[in-house]
Amino acid sequence: MISSMIEHPLSDKLDAQWFALRVKPRFEKVVAKAVRNKGFEEFLSLCRCRKRWSDRHKWVDLPLFPGYVFCRLDPRERLPLLVTPGVLYMVGVGKIPSPIDFREILAIQCLVRSGLVAEPWPFLEVGQSVCVESGPLRGVEGVLIEVRKQHRIVLSVALLQRSVAVEIERDWVRPIPQPQLRSYQHPLLTPWLQHP
Repeated sequence: MISSMIEHPLSDKLDAQWFALRVKPRFEKVVAKAVRNKGFEEFLSLCRCRKRWSDRHKWVDLPLFPGYVFCRLDPRERLPLLVTPGVLYMVGVGKIPSPIDFREILAIQCLVRSGLVAEPWPFLEVGQSVCVESGPLRGVEGVLIEVRKQHRIVLSVALLQRSVAVEIERDWVRPIPQPQLRSYQHPLLTPWLQHP
C-alpha cells in the first residue's frame, strides 16, 4: 500500500510547474514537511514495506523515489527551497531547473490514490507501451512488464530516470500503437508498383 503527502491545494501561479528536489538520503519526509510549511505544494509518495531487524519485523513507509521530493512552483521563486535543510539541489541542466512533465506527476498521484501495491523499479526506456483502460489507474500510460508471472505497469519520471512498478490485471491494459514509418516511394516508380 502506498500513501502520499499531497494535501496542499494547487498553486494560483500560472508559471508553476513540477520540479524534483534532490535531497539527502533519508531526508525525504523532513524536506516534504519543511517545503509544505514554506507554502509550496509538495508531493512525496510512500510505499509500505516490511523491514527485518535482528529481533523483529516492522512495517515502514519508504519513498517510491528515494532521494527526491517533488514540488510545484514558479522556478523564479526557488531560493526558499534551496536553503531548506536537507535539500541538495533542484534537478536540471547545469543550474537551470528542468520541469517534470505534469502527466508523469499525475500518473504517480493516480497510483497513490489507487491504493495498489507499488515498489521502486529500475528505469526502463524500452518495452511495450500500454494504456490502462479499466481499474483504478484508468487513463494512465506506462510500460507493461511481467515479474514472477504477475503483470505490472511501470510508471516513469524521465528527468530522474526513476520508475515505479505496480501490479495490474492483464486485461486492464491495451497496447499504445507505435507510429509507423511510411516507406518512401519514388514518384517515377510508384505507377509500376500500383495495381490497375
